[in-house]
Amino acid sequence: MAALQKSVSSFLMGTLATSCLLLLALLVQGGAAAPISSHCRLDKSNLQQPYITNRTFMLAKEASLADNNTDVRLIGEKLFHGVSMSERCYLMKQVLNFTLEEVLFPQSDRFQPYMQEVVPFLARLSNRLSTCHIEGDDLHIQRNVQKLKDTVKKLGESGEIKAIGELDLLFMSLRNACI
Repeated sequence: MAALQKSVSSFLMGTLATSCLLLLALLVQGGAAAPISSHCRLDKSNLQQPYITNRTFMLAKEASLADNNTDVRLIGEKLFHGVSMSERCYLMKQVLNFTLEEVLFPQSDRFQPYMQEVVPFLARLSNRLSTCHIEGDDLHIQRNVQKLKDTVKKLGESGEIKAIGELDLLFMSLRNACI
């Protein structure tokens, strides 16, 4: 009986050791071959805060009232053309960074009091996505983002107002792509 217990115990220890080695090997391999969007995630709680969500949507609504150009859509199907689902958070990170640097910071004195609360919130999201990148060619994404940038710049101040008016779309796209 003691020999049987010793045999079973040795078998279980061997199985446990083998399982641990296999798990360790999988973890090491997973770290080296992580998906391209492994850092392209936001915590769900970042985008489910009712107060800041409301302020973001109110800012977008206020700016859209000042937007006279109803023919142009910045955040829509064209932006996502040719971009896989796994690359969309990276794309939205690029759009968020552009919106902060080229639109919201220069227009920060407008659309108060919403702007003073929404800009720091979006800046924190941008900071959380700072490690988000894709390996390999991102030219197709950069082309789409460049088209958006060119449209905003071509429209001048009304393009900036349009971008602010689409912060609700930016928010929803970030939530859909990065959670």
